[in-house]
Amino acid sequence: MPKRAALANLFAVLVAAVAWSALLLQYWLMLWSGPAAEVTVRFLSFFTILSNLLVALVAGSAVTGGDVAILRVWRGPWIRGLAALSITVTCLVYATVLHSLWHPQGPQLLADRALHYVVPVLYVFWWAALLPHGALRWADALRWLVFPAAFAAWTFLRGAMVHEYPYPFMDVSQLGYAQVLLNTGITGAVFLILGLIFVALDRRL
Repeated sequence: MPKRAALANLFAVLVAAVAWSALLLQYWLMLWSGPAAEVTVRFLSFFTILSNLLVALVAGSAVTGGDVAILRVWRGPWIRGLAALSITVTCLVYATVLHSLWHPQGPQLLADRALHYVVPVLYVFWWAALLPHGALRWADALRWLVFPAAFAAWTFLRGAMVHEYPYPFMDVSQLGYAQVLLNTGITGAVFLILGLIFVALDRRL
């Protein structure tokens, strides 16, 4: 195995280990707040969790033996690029909008920092520095918007039923649909701009 590929696999183990550990810790901490089924749905209703889960699956599949179809899907350049984009947005939105809104302590602080900072830095470095490049197309930046759009649709649907929203800037009950849709559109623009940057970076590399 070439040295670069071996290093990429080794780093993928680190990324997957940190991501899965942080996800499991966050889930365990949330389990104390209510019935398991309800907590699981709430857990999976945060974009932070979904983006970290995407990273964990992508990095984990990179070092999993075999060539079955499901593994090839997670190893593809399009899904790896989507993971890089999503985890970057997670980091940026948390650092600029959400960080000042709460102050976790103890194990929650550890999970919080891992999910929002450590995993994004590790994964983006792995993607940019150690993976092959040149397969992404400009249209991928548009196709990547399906992921946040699906998340937004689920958030509004679930919120209408249980009156709970994962993030303050998406809280329809407090801000109203006009403001929330504006916030969602701004976030979508961020996704698109960063997506184009990631495609440009991939083509440059």
